Amino acid sequence: MSEIHNPEAGDAQKHAEPATEPASAEPKPAPAKPTEPSDSDAPWPQTWKLIAARFRALSDKAGRRMMQRTLKIGISARIFHPEEGAKGLRGRTLQYLEESIAQWVMSRNVLVFMIPTVNTNGLVHPSSIRLRDYAKHLDGLVLQGGADVSPQSYAQAATRPEWGGDRVRDMYELELLHEFIEAGKPVLGICRGCQLINVAFGGTLYQDIATDVPTSIKHVNDEYDRLHHAIHFPQGSSLATLFSAQSDEHRELVVNSIHHQAVKDLGRDLTIEAVSGTDNIIEAIRYRKAPFVMGVQWHPEFHRAGGPQLLDCTPILDGFLRAARETRF
Repeated sequence: MSEIHNPEAGDAQKHAEPATEPASAEPKPAPAKPTEPSDSDAPWPQTWKLIAARFRALSDKAGRRMMQRTLKIGISARIFHPEEGAKGLRGRTLQYLEESIAQWVMSRNVLVFMIPTVNTNGLVHPSSIRLRDYAKHLDGLVLQGGADVSPQSYAQAATRPEWGGDRVRDMYELELLHEFIEAGKPVLGICRGCQLINVAFGGTLYQDIATDVPTSIKHVNDEYDRLHHAIHFPQGSSLATLFSAQSDEHRELVVNSIHHQAVKDLGRDLTIEAVSGTDNIIEAIRYRKAPFVMGVQWHPEFHRAGGPQLLDCTPILDGFLRAARETRF
């Protein structure tokens, strides 16, 4: 008897089959991840390594060039004010640089630039240049000696007319000092420059040492740079370390003395670096909150290096220039 085909039975058999695989079925393996190319297979990592190495080499080369670049040191100007009724140059405002200070700084193979005053309100030759621009582009500042600091600059009146000082120059140099300190550049003040640093931080001055300190030695006379006296360094003075090679118990440290004014009340954040040997007149100061802001009362530019008597002041110059190299970035 032939088998009868039942289509409904076939459909029922289809529906009876499970929709999922049995529990005993093996799990399907996960699809394999594509193999990442090794450094040898991918060109970009090698390329970036070469670019980075090249960049470091160029950066190191630029750094070496920067460190080897000749330093540019600014020196504040002395000011000659017009004489009333005078003709020619004496009737004009002159700004000038004393030769010895320029030669002393250049003795270490650096470039020297005298920094003129700026007048942004000038009608004849207007300019937008500021003293801040000099502080930005130069590596350090030297405040040279010259006229008295005006008592007005430390809120006092002149006790004698001839001690009135140069208020115009004070304002110019105080701004210059501020801009170089703000720029993180080193400053070295000489004679008047030392006094100005003290005034800039709220200190005062003896308007005349002989009058204000009758027991003092002579700090100025007609001998000018040939008048000398000894100095010593207080405990903790950085100059004591700087001049340790020249200091011994058998030798006095002698400097020239060309000043009738001197630091009286010390300004804020300043320390005493040197004093006169017998009368304790302050002869050097340092600002504690900057890498190098120092003032010396004597004129190191008049001291001959290796001279038989006066202190060899090249360590001060070298310290100043070293700070200029370290802070020029």
